[in-house]
Amino acid sequence: MNNITKSLGVGRSEEETNMSLDTTSHPDKPAELIRSGYALRVGEIDALVVSDGTMSIPAATLAVNAAPADLGAWLDGMFLPARFGWPLNVGVVRSGGRTVLIDAGLGAEFPEFAGAGQLTRRLEGAGLGLDSLTDVVLTHMHMDHIGGLLGLRDRLRPDLRIHVAAAEAEFWASPDFSRVSMPPGFPDALRRAAKRFLNEYRSQLQPFETEYEVAPGVLVQRTGGHTPGHSVVRLASGGDRLTFAGDAVFQVGFEHPDWYNGFEHDPEEAARVRVGLLRELAENRESLVATHLSFPSVCHVAVAGDVFRWVPGPWEY
Repeated sequence: MNNITKSLGVGRSEEETNMSLDTTSHPDKPAELIRSGYALRVGEIDALVVSDGTMSIPAATLAVNAAPADLGAWLDGMFLPARFGWPLNVGVVRSGGRTVLIDAGLGAEFPEFAGAGQLTRRLEGAGLGLDSLTDVVLTHMHMDHIGGLLGLRDRLRPDLRIHVAAAEAEFWASPDFSRVSMPPGFPDALRRAAKRFLNEYRSQLQPFETEYEVAPGVLVQRTGGHTPGHSVVRLASGGDRLTFAGDAVFQVGFEHPDWYNGFEHDPEEAARVRVGLLRELAENRESLVATHLSFPSVCHVAVAGDVFRWVPGPWEY
């Protein structure tokens, strides 16, 4: 995976070791049998992918412009049912004295999605209290990216900075759902979550226009497409590179980048963004993490004829 190295905290400083998930047993909680935090290094940048759990959604939402038979064949080839839990990956980055959360998952305030809401305890298991976060970057403001912060403002630092594209914050003040194909109930739920988030955190928003360096080597860039202000986070240090792509890429998007996801507010633009990003990552061999790829998501992109191939990174624990 280029020169990116996995970390177990062995032979590292105390500060760095805190980024490794603690899986030992505690009296007040059972030990997790499966690791839900994956630590790695991007040059001199510490990074951690944390699972907020999963969110069960009909698979048809992955490809609303595809023939049902074609989507069915793809699902069958991937051994996936007609409804399954979409992974919810969240990033944490430590660079230049700042600890940056990339998205916040769905959180625990949506009981209809019982598989989600794991982020806070898994951060704490990795030695990261909510009050250790100096910054949050939002790839966009769908509820599965902001929900993990709802109702938690009193547990966060008062000087926390929340970085989001100005176009994204403006969109959610009066959102347009005319081009989406979401399952019933989602538009209203997304509106409510975004409105509540803006009411809770408006004073801490740090809007940017096209890109902003949040910490040394941590650059957030607006792409648009999925939502008007959708953004990706690019990590770069010592020749190593990794992109946290948010919802620019779903698993089906490698083989079928022209299939529209039902949550995309501008499907044509989202497809253009997806193809452009995958081409770039295939060419420069940069690592990729995306919200809804199977945990821990860290992978590479390869070209496969006219489309792409998803190459999962090897687990080295």
